[in-house]
Amino acid sequence: MSEPLVSVVMIVRNGERFLPSAIDTVLTQDYRPLEIIVVDGQSTDSTPLIAASYPEVRLLSQAGRGVADAYNVGIEAASGELIAFLSHDDLWTPSKVSAQVRYLMAHPDVQYCVARVRFFLEAGCAPPHGFKPELLVGDHVGFIMETLMARRGVFQTVGRFDPALSVANDTDWFARAKDAGVPMAVVPEVLLLKRLHGTNLTANTLVVERELIEVIKHSFKRQRGGRGRGDGGDGPSRDAEPSGPPSGS
Repeated sequence: MSEPLVSVVMIVRNGERFLPSAIDTVLTQDYRPLEIIVVDGQSTDSTPLIAASYPEVRLLSQAGRGVADAYNVGIEAASGELIAFLSHDDLWTPSKVSAQVRYLMAHPDVQYCVARVRFFLEAGCAPPHGFKPELLVGDHVGFIMETLMARRGVFQTVGRFDPALSVANDTDWFARAKDAGVPMAVVPEVLLLKRLHGTNLTANTLVVERELIEVIKHSFKRQRGGRGRGDGGDGPSRDAEPSGPPSGS
């Protein structure tokens, strides 16, 4: 059986500081074939030049705005059977892609998987406001975009990311997938190193809290109604260990 193509969607806006190291962690993966798609959100720094300097990168300019719209642009452009995501300021471990591909190929019923994450603080930076300091100790299950690898068809079942949500669009997607009973799994390995610094998007605690409340309200409505957008009833999941509720990035 041939190895499936994995499309890696990276969204970025004014990310010149960290983008090269993020791209490098994709290029040094122990898995091929890979397709790297960088969606640039109208950057005003050297981000587009950096991305374009990599022959392996396909650079797209985002016409719209917002994180959710950028994810949707990347998904639409992706050619792979499997789609993964990486933020410009985070790092994958060298076996991230291969570990998740192996799992999905061995479990054809599982439609997407996440993994464990280790947070680290950028030198000279304090944790973002609202971040729980205990998360800097050890590693944790991460229901976040940077650990996600999904089969292409999942985005037809669950739908795309909601542009009305500026920061909780990933949490909303995971909630919709859960409410739809989409079979998923947690790969019990640390596959992501998530960087904390002064400009993390979710540092705006008030916006995060407001949007999370909306996500919870919509989830309750779907559960009470039995079926809503992207819902398919209660299906199985394959948690390698208890994962707890989805958490935003």
